[in-house]
This record gives sequence, C-alpha cells and structure tokens, in this order.
Amino acid sequence: MIDPRPAFAVAGAREGRMASDIGFVEYVCEQVAGSGHITHRRMFGEFALYCDGKVVALICDNQFFLKPTAAGRALLQRVKEAPPYPGAKLYYLLDADLEDAERMAQLVRATAAELPPPKAPAAKKKAARKSAAKKTPAKKSPARGAAPQKKTASSSPKPRKR
Repeated sequence: MIDPRPAFAVAGAREGRMASDIGFVEYVCEQVAGSGHITHRRMFGEFALYCDGKVVALICDNQFFLKPTAAGRALLQRVKEAPPYPGAKLYYLLDADLEDAERMAQLVRATAAELPPPKAPAAKKKAARKSAAKKTPAKKSPARGAAPQKKTASSSPKPRKR
C-alpha cells in the first residue's frame, strides 16, 4: 500500500503543524486492524485511535504516536519518543514501522493489553450515584403535626448561666 502521508510528515518535520487527514487515519486503521476492534475519534483537530475501547494511540500531523507501555518498549528495538502536540507527554513515534502491518498490530495489541479498562461514561456515573444515594438512609424528618421551627435574626441562642 502507498503511504498517503505528505513528504514533510514522513521526514518528521513538526514546525509545519497541520491537522491529520482522514486518509492517513484510515491507512493506520487498516495497518493495525489485526490487533482487535479498531476505531478512531476526532479530538482537538487530530485523532485518537482505540483498540477494544481503549485509547492506544494518537494521530497528530499525520504521524502515529503509540502510548508508552513496558510491553511496547519491549517489542521495539529502538524507541523514538516525541510529544504528539506541544506540552504533551512523550509517546512512541512510529514512522518506518507503519509499513509492517503484522508488527503494528502486535504493538497495538500489546499496548492495549497493558492499559486499564476505559472509564464509565458520565451518564453511567450519575446513575450509579443516584442508586448509591437511594441505598443510604435518609435523614429523619420532623414528626407529623409538629410545627416547623422558624429561625429569625432576633432569636439567637441564649447564653448559658454558670
């Protein structure tokens, strides 16, 4: 398969920052398809690559950045690290390895296996909080028929006599 990346991205130039194009993202997804259920999502003008629901890599400036793990480091002979965007932590930058689909699938599979499971979406967290609130005992309300006590600014507690 022909590498759809522009020449400056292949050379590793970072100064000409540009958003990744969908053609490159689809190419990467094809290359790692043997690692599990692969999906991608646009994030901040770039892409996150998911394997079985876990974010395993970022695609920024038409470059592939694999999350750093011990398993990934063990499989790579030489590790090239770079931040996917300014201020980011270092990821493994894989450029020449993209041509070898079996190797890429192996790297992504090993990385996904080492990462924790994805967090529950916010809607599920809210439902969990509501069900937990139902399980805790409620505060006792005043007895029926009892007049509610009103607090006013003039009614302050009286000092105790000693």
